[in-house]
Amino acid sequence: MKEVSIEFEPAIAAAAPGLVVVRIAAEVANGPTDPELRRALEELAERVEGSYELPDINHRPGIAATRAAYKALGKEPNRYRPAQEQLMRRIVNGKGLYFIDNLVDVCNYVSIASGYAIGAFDSDKIQGDRLVLGVGRAGEPYEGIGRGLINIEGMPVYRDAAGGVGTPTSDNERTKIIADTRNLTVCVNIYGEEMPPADVARLYADLLRRYCAAWEVAVEMFRP
Repeated sequence: MKEVSIEFEPAIAAAAPGLVVVRIAAEVANGPTDPELRRALEELAERVEGSYELPDINHRPGIAATRAAYKALGKEPNRYRPAQEQLMRRIVNGKGLYFIDNLVDVCNYVSIASGYAIGAFDSDKIQGDRLVLGVGRAGEPYEGIGRGLINIEGMPVYRDAAGGVGTPTSDNERTKIIADTRNLTVCVNIYGEEMPPADVARLYADLLRRYCAAWEVAVEMFRP
């Protein structure tokens, strides 16, 4: 199992001094969405749809804090919404959820339940043994999953030795999870606490064991 360390650029520490990153590493087996996981996601979506109106979404503590970090770094969050906000808006707008595979859908479940943006990467595609959370630069190339090139200037971005791999808005095509992913790195980005870090780590690990055959799970917490 590959365990990468998390480091922070000074600009991130200044913009989000209370940030906590929960890094989860695991050996896994991916597969089509388990029917039980699909039902759990559908039930979660029903609870969200029955509890929130669109104006309420940005007041969730985890989402509000992520948006505040964007603004502190000079990024407009309404143009580049964090992923957990995108999921919430999709549900509340009545569009329902999409289902990809067990690893992606576990990530989406935890993101919706916790209010946090989560980066989920194929560890074998990460170059080097660390991820550095910094700020996107003008003109920096970045291919979001299913989105093509996106402008990450002023956005929090994880970089490995080869470049950007993840932002709260979209992970990168280069390190995305695929059907045969066997080694997983997850970064839960807690810019402001909603679900306690230990609880979100426990939830994620439990779901990985239940639906992704995780037989070894390592959790570590990092702060700027």
